[in-house]
Amino acid sequence: MKILIAEDERELQQSIGTYLQRDGNVCEIASDYDDAAYKLDLYDYDLVILDVNLVTGSGIDLLKKLKKAKSEAGVIIISANNSLDDKLEGLDLGADDYITKPFHLAELNSRIKAVLRRGKFGGDETISFNEIKIDTKSRTAYIDNKAMNLTRKEYDLLLFFITNQGRVLSKEIIAEHLWGDSSDLLDSFDFIYVHINNLRKKLTSAGAKYIKTAYGSGYKFIAD
Repeated sequence: MKILIAEDERELQQSIGTYLQRDGNVCEIASDYDDAAYKLDLYDYDLVILDVNLVTGSGIDLLKKLKKAKSEAGVIIISANNSLDDKLEGLDLGADDYITKPFHLAELNSRIKAVLRRGKFGGDETISFNEIKIDTKSRTAYIDNKAMNLTRKEYDLLLFFITNQGRVLSKEIIAEHLWGDSSDLLDSFDFIYVHINNLRKKLTSAGAKYIKTAYGSGYKFIAD
């Protein structure tokens, strides 16, 4: 999953990012309101973690911005203020959860998984597409109940395709989803071709021919 962490405390910011990346998430950092607003305008995220009190503005205002743009990203607000008013305002505006500092990273991670399950998978930890089933808790994909041998990037790519089935995904969008800010440092899209071709071969060998090339545009995951 792709996550934006809008937090001005550098130590906490890095701790959250490092912890969540262990599960294969792509984490991007914003240290103030302006940086967060810029990234929210530029990129799509599965989840946004918002500190209420950012250096140059309020996380609540960023939440309003997200909802005005009809973003489908899950939102968790974090704050040092154990204020009922802040909590109610955030939840009333459409935040999915609220956690007060200090907190354990394991608790934050559990809340993130719950928010993502509710938002993308209707509360279920598995998603299905014809004979393909993905267990998002164990990060394992199955075809006809047989586990697939996927790399981390291939798993992320398959999940990205299925949750965007029928939509043409450009190479730029795929690179940005899999590598986040680091995608700007890629010299070419050769890595994208390699991951897509490897995933396509593994799916095709099991009879699942769903990755289609949209010539000149990108790729699409769709049944014939």
